[in-house]
Amino acid sequence: MTESEEHLARKPWLPPRWVMRMAWSVHRGLYKGSGGRVGLSRPHGNHYGTLRLTTTGRRTGQQRSVLLGYFEDGANLVSLAMNGWGEPEPAWWLNLQAHPDASVDLVAGRQLVRGHAATGDERSRLWARWREIDMNLDGYAARRSSETAVVVLEPRPDASDASRDS
Repeated sequence: MTESEEHLARKPWLPPRWVMRMAWSVHRGLYKGSGGRVGLSRPHGNHYGTLRLTTTGRRTGQQRSVLLGYFEDGANLVSLAMNGWGEPEPAWWLNLQAHPDASVDLVAGRQLVRGHAATGDERSRLWARWREIDMNLDGYAARRSSETAVVVLEPRPDASDASRDS
């Protein structure tokens, strides 16, 4: 086994779940407390950015928001449906599967999107791009018994554009 294969075979260290949950809470608090001026970032080079995704709750019908890492793939935004690399699917992903139309807040402003899971060649290509950003990606994903969804958020026209098409 080569050195790089050994590196991929090891599961990288993760902090305890309570540490990750506290970090998420602090991040959300900074975003909310600053009125959205702090907490979002653009991706650059081999670093992901941070966006705020707002979905419709699959059971409540209420708006639910979460901060996510992403990178840009042309006009699309790409994230991973992970729950701190824990077993259950994240609630935002379950919501997005039930109601694919959502919105994202970016540094540049709000955008309407439609989400779907990448499959086949698209998934392979986008996973490889995530691997360039985080060399531990395969090790983190190995912690889960199910495949981690690569989520594509495609821009969609706003209501005025959609009404002109009909």
